[in-house]
Amino acid sequence: MTKDSFQSSCGDRKAHTREVRRVTLNGKEVSFTIKRRRCRAIGIKIDCDGLTVSVPLRESLGWVESVLQDRANWVLKKLDEWENEESVRLVWEESEIFPLLGEPWQLAITAFGVMQMTQVKVKIGAEKRQLVLPLPSMLAAQEVEKIVMEWYHKQALVCFSERIAFFANKLSVPHPQLRLSRAKTQWGSCDIRGIIHLNWRLIQLSLSLVDYVVAHELSHLIEMNHSSAFWKTVKNVYPDYLSARKELRRLK
Repeated sequence: MTKDSFQSSCGDRKAHTREVRRVTLNGKEVSFTIKRRRCRAIGIKIDCDGLTVSVPLRESLGWVESVLQDRANWVLKKLDEWENEESVRLVWEESEIFPLLGEPWQLAITAFGVMQMTQVKVKIGAEKRQLVLPLPSMLAAQEVEKIVMEWYHKQALVCFSERIAFFANKLSVPHPQLRLSRAKTQWGSCDIRGIIHLNWRLIQLSLSLVDYVVAHELSHLIEMNHSSAFWKTVKNVYPDYLSARKELRRLK
């Protein structure tokens, strides 16, 4: 058994169908992709794309879920391992650089008393962008990280909500509910209830990549699969989706 797979005899043969599903394992809801292939045994893979299950063409969803239940401890352990891996290592100290929508920002800390810690300030100059934190001296890195992460999440909610509204209108679908995700295994997902989950780390990437993930997940409101019809839907609102998908895979 390797880190990325439990068992597979499917090789590199072409997948016939894909389905996006969710299952509850040991009380935790987990999304996964089913790939139906011309193979004889089930294959379970956990990598940057999340949980993928390759199964013979005629096997039922109930059987797939029962197999996942039998291997629930292993699946959850491997998913946790991926979630605990850091894709972008940030150092929460004065003058460190961190990304926001693909642009470098500099962390600037100004010493103030605790009672004056009222507002995070943003400075944008001709040559650099700064996030100025009015913080007391000798604050631990973990506390700085907490404050910056809260700011990150606020930026993500504003940006993602705007892009969801934009692409929902282009696709003529209702505006779905948005939830931020902390998973390291997926950039985004759309569950059967129509709720869109977007990884907060997308706010670190360029807006074009944010748009691709949003367009991808909203297209699942029309096609809850990865069929040719699904990709046609994506292409209609995001023509350069192949380049964006390749770039995201490289970043994982």
